[in-house]
Amino acid sequence: MLFGWCSGAPAADQIFGAFDDILLQNVRNGFVDYDGIAADPRFEQFVAQIGAGSPDLTEGPDNGLAFYINTYNALSIQGILNGLSPETIWSRRKFFKRQKFLVLGDSISLEALEHERIIPLGDPRIHFAIVCASMSCPRLSSRAYLPDKINIQLHDAAQAFINDFTLNRFDLEHRVAYLSKIFDWYADDFAQAGGSLQRYLARFMVDAEVQEALRAEEFEIRYTEYDWSLNGYFSGSSQ
Repeated sequence: MLFGWCSGAPAADQIFGAFDDILLQNVRNGFVDYDGIAADPRFEQFVAQIGAGSPDLTEGPDNGLAFYINTYNALSIQGILNGLSPETIWSRRKFFKRQKFLVLGDSISLEALEHERIIPLGDPRIHFAIVCASMSCPRLSSRAYLPDKINIQLHDAAQAFINDFTLNRFDLEHRVAYLSKIFDWYADDFAQAGGSLQRYLARFMVDAEVQEALRAEEFEIRYTEYDWSLNGYFSGSSQ
């Protein structure tokens, strides 16, 4: 039985409650148990609801952000369960462009979902919240995004990603920042929001000395290679 998107505008905890529970049970430190998710019938139900929902679920910026971030993350998981992968150039074309999902009655790819539905909402912190099942992506949250918590959740996601020194490293001695390719691909989004990429990064940097250097734009920026390998495992079988 589907759990509730009908003409009564259910509360966000009803809409995303099952997905939240699925993530809590199957995501640890950003690593995903794909077999565990596949075995939970509520995940299939949630994906079905994404397709059958009414567009009024996205009315208002907070509702839209929560709905589309959760949708992107769920459909990325579904793409892996469908047997696809972003690990190679050729497989990425299928994973992001050719594979289509039903979202609010429309057939749409992950690439179109990101660029036509999510990025136009105007909050660059989404780049730290949407996860395309790869190791160099942000770590998948073990909680669903909720409209009434979205600002705090996005702040926490941005801070966690920028200060994850496995993904971004700041060499103060030589004033070189080794950054995720995400900051290259979406540089205009960050510069528009922060005045420059480095000043945007400074907003979320917890190290005071690095933050000061970023505000002064003292770093040379170098982008690191993106690791497209899977951000999780199949606990009972090989992929």
